[in-house]
Amino acid sequence: MVDQVRLIREKIRAAQDRQKSYADLRRSDIEFAVGDKVLLKVSPMRRVMRFGKRGKMCQKFIGSYEIFDRVGEVAYLLTLPSALDRVHNVFHVSQLRKYISDHYHVLEAEMVELDDALTYVETPKEILDRKVRKTRHGDTTLVKLLWSNHLMEEATWEAEENIKEQYPHFFEQITAT
Repeated sequence: MVDQVRLIREKIRAAQDRQKSYADLRRSDIEFAVGDKVLLKVSPMRRVMRFGKRGKMCQKFIGSYEIFDRVGEVAYLLTLPSALDRVHNVFHVSQLRKYISDHYHVLEAEMVELDDALTYVETPKEILDRKVRKTRHGDTTLVKLLWSNHLMEEATWEAEENIKEQYPHFFEQITAT
């Protein structure tokens, strides 16, 4: 019995050493310098919506963040934006990925005119499509509207009579052309 326990302990120790050497090998080749840009891994959670997406389509990494300091052999201190001020800013190297800059990642912010209350008014810019939906109570005409300060993918279907009530001048311009 003692021999069997000794054999089991040796096999467990061998497996632990093998796993440790594998993990150390993976971590040792990843190093960052102060000032490098990195992406931060976001842990996936079931049924949780992150950044407007859920499941497979949610982002795996966010960033890019600058490395402020190295803490120990495998941990780094990041400079995080104020939106993430409740998050501890020291991360293990396994949670980081090197950011390779690409000019396609830079998005131009569209200028929106704000009023004194820091709000802006949405107005329809263009009617993209029109369809009639048959219901029990009659036919309803829907229009697909492109709104100001929005992209084509963000166009919405609205009831034509509601839009005519809210924006009659918009339909006068369309019928005149």
